[in-house]
Parts: sequence; structure tokens; C-alpha cells
Amino acid sequence: MGQFFARVWRKPFEGRELLRQMDEVGTKSFVLTGITGLAIGIVMAMQSRGTLVRFGAEAVLPNMLALSVIKEIGPVITALVLAGRLGAGIGAEIGSMKVTEQIDALEVAALKPFHFLVITRVLACMIMFPILTLWTDSIAVFGGYIESLMASGMDYRIFISTAFESLRFSDVIVDTGKTAVFGFIVGIVSCHLGFTVRGGTREVGQSAMRAVMGSSLLILLTDVIIVRLSLMIFGTAG
Repeated sequence: MGQFFARVWRKPFEGRELLRQMDEVGTKSFVLTGITGLAIGIVMAMQSRGTLVRFGAEAVLPNMLALSVIKEIGPVITALVLAGRLGAGIGAEIGSMKVTEQIDALEVAALKPFHFLVITRVLACMIMFPILTLWTDSIAVFGGYIESLMASGMDYRIFISTAFESLRFSDVIVDTGKTAVFGFIVGIVSCHLGFTVRGGTREVGQSAMRAVMGSSLLILLTDVIIVRLSLMIFGTAG
């Protein structure tokens, strides 16, 4: 982390590699996160409907769904899904380069492998995690509407007006923006474990596994801290 913040402002700026990593992190994860969001929205609507009907509160289903997805479930589930996909990939890729001495060859050639391998991947994760979270949230709300349409024939205008009536702009900014922190965690943990791997292919596999486990654990712990701070600053949704 110290090296990242010390070197991220220095040349060379690997713009082309950053774009390639953003494509790797973002574009190639759209289908995965989209299916995740659709499943979240439909399942939450189906599971919640029976309980809300029992208390005569079926009308608040869109509101509950949007608040739950945008404030917590969408960001955390998206981050955990991406941690599983990217953490293992980044850890294994850099770990393989380390044990085959490709990183040492870059250093001997007077190149800067830290800028090329680490900074680009971490920045790509920080940029693309919030974008993918918004995509997942949107698909999840759409999935909730599809379930409501099929179950009760709810008009889309009623669904939309009800879903977002209690949602504040600060909720969207804070709870989507925190995924940039989650992206930083996934990128920095995976790169660190890849750079410090020793041994052979067995150790590379273990490094990839530890990258997923460490990233997921830190995401959950960091989420607790960020949510607590946001509640202290902005309060709860009215």
C-alpha cells in the first residue's frame, strides 16, 4: 500500500495497460454481475412478498427492494463476486510471473514492473467496481419489477415512484462509492500475494486462494466500518 501511494503519481503512466485492465475487470464481468443482480432482485422480491402480504404492507415492496439492494446487498455481493473472479486471476497471474522470473527480467531491462503490473490493476479495480455495482443494482431492481409484474401486475410507473421515494442521493454516492475501496482491497491484496509468492506452481495456487479469502474477509470488515461512519455522518434513510 505504501509503495502504491508513493508511486501512483510518478511516471511512467501506463495508460494503455490501464485501459486493458479496465476491460479485463469491467467488460468481461458484465454478464456475471448482471446475472447476479437479476437473481438478487427476483429472489428478494419473491422471498419478501409473502411476509409483507401477511402484514398488509405489499405496497412497500419496491421501496424495501431498492433500499436493500442499493445500500448494502448490491455493493457487497458485487464486490465478493468480483473478488472471487479477479482475486484468483490477479494473484495467479502475477504469482506465475514471479516464480518464472519474468518480473526479475523486467527489472533487469530497466522497466518498472510495479507500475505496469500493480498500479494499473489496482486503479482498474477502483474505477470499475462502482460502475459494475451500479449495473448490478439496476438489474436487481429490474428483476424485482419483473417479479412484481408477474405476481401482482404492478405498473412500472408505480413501481419506480415507490422504489425511490425514500432513497437519498447520499445513499447512492456513499454506498456505491465504497466499492472503490473494495476494488482497492481486491487489487492490492491480490498483487501483494502474487508479488511475494515463493516456490512453484503449488504455491501460486495457494496464493490465488489466499487472495480470494483475504480480499473477501477485508471487504466484509471494511463494509462494517464504512456503514458505521456513513450512519454517523448522514444518518439513516427516512
